[in-house]
Amino acid sequence: MSRLTKRARIHKVRLNSDESAEQQLTVTTVQREDQLAAEEPLEMRIGDDPFSVTMRTPGDDFDLVAGFLVSEGVIADPAELISLRFCAGEDENGQQTFNVVQAQLRPDVRVPDLHRHVYTTSSCGICGTASIEAVRKDSRFATLEQSVSIPLPILADLPERLKRAQRLFAKTGGVHAAGLFDLDGELLCLREDVGRHNAVDKVIGWALRQGSLPLTSTVLQVSGRASFELVQKAAMAGIPLLAAVSAPSSLAVQLAEEVGMGLVGFSRGNSLNIYAGAERIELAEG
Repeated sequence: MSRLTKRARIHKVRLNSDESAEQQLTVTTVQREDQLAAEEPLEMRIGDDPFSVTMRTPGDDFDLVAGFLVSEGVIADPAELISLRFCAGEDENGQQTFNVVQAQLRPDVRVPDLHRHVYTTSSCGICGTASIEAVRKDSRFATLEQSVSIPLPILADLPERLKRAQRLFAKTGGVHAAGLFDLDGELLCLREDVGRHNAVDKVIGWALRQGSLPLTSTVLQVSGRASFELVQKAAMAGIPLLAAVSAPSSLAVQLAEEVGMGLVGFSRGNSLNIYAGAERIELAEG
């Protein structure tokens, strides 16, 4: 069985309304198996020192670690990352868990405070920070200087294109997705995870390892809301436009305006809201 999913025995309950005069309610219960999105801890190490622990869906773990290092401002060039490898880690049955990844950085890379990051849940990408000042990062890539725009019809179609590619969501209904598209709407990379921030980090890590940073001519489409942390991660990778199916937060809009990023929310086929960077979207005349 894939490590992406786990099986569970469940009681499937259905309420049946009787359309007779008494309008009696009956309950039908059956036992069956269901597929759940897997969630396991991943410890990230820089050299031999612990850096962070995050709850994630196993898979694309090297992309996740690489993307997290980009998002944290540690690296921005693939040459700064010498290697990634799984470290020894066993479960109660003595089997390798593949839940510890060691990143070896180039000697001249400035290593961050390794005591700051402690634990990150699958719902929070910045929970491990020790202070508000540590949250805001400065990207090496300036999105303000990018004159990039995408036609409105292509942008509006991205959520559907993302949904069609979400294989793990189709099985479990329990993961977020982040899809990187070019300006013609072609899907370049899709990653799914129980944590929305992990899905974005996996996309950014993929791009770093491909030597594709900064992602100047791309759009990042996400399946959930647009939080501050997602805007920041996109900015750290040089992505000029972030679109979300749900709402952005106030800080997400503020940060997008500061860095010159386009920010779209409630993108659902025939409608969307532009919260920042309207010049990055080619609106039809009238």
